[in-house]
Amino acid sequence: MIHALVTALPSTMRPVAAAPAGAALAPQAHPFAAPEALAAPVAGLSGLAEVTLALALVLGSIFALAWLVRRVRGLEARGAAALDVLGEVRLGTKERAVLIRVGATQLLLGVAPGRVNTLHVLAQPVEALGASGTPAAPRPSFRELLLRSLGKS
Repeated sequence: MIHALVTALPSTMRPVAAAPAGAALAPQAHPFAAPEALAAPVAGLSGLAEVTLALALVLGSIFALAWLVRRVRGLEARGAAALDVLGEVRLGTKERAVLIRVGATQLLLGVAPGRVNTLHVLAQPVEALGASGTPAAPRPSFRELLLRSLGKS
């Protein structure tokens, strides 16, 4: 009965007969290897290309999602024009006083690491004054400064 089971096995799974002492063994296929696995070529570059493409796809989707989140958040901030920073003065290395306008009200805030305090709520809006005591002209844009320095303005 055992002989019938052994002969029913494929040739790659049959037990190897013991060779007489001193006889050279002929090279044989590994008894447990699948014949199709031995015949298949090793997929080196195509496998590496697939992994690289998958990694690029995942990283690209992460960057695209981050860009989309940043753009959506930026659209909300542009729509809220009720809040405007009018000026700031440094009081120390990490402290500063900031003048903001919220609607028609102006607030003077004290800003420090981890803390923002309302220092004063101005009853009447204050206009930013220049060094001569006259109302300061709006700051020119970079484009205007560049054109003026090139003599094209």
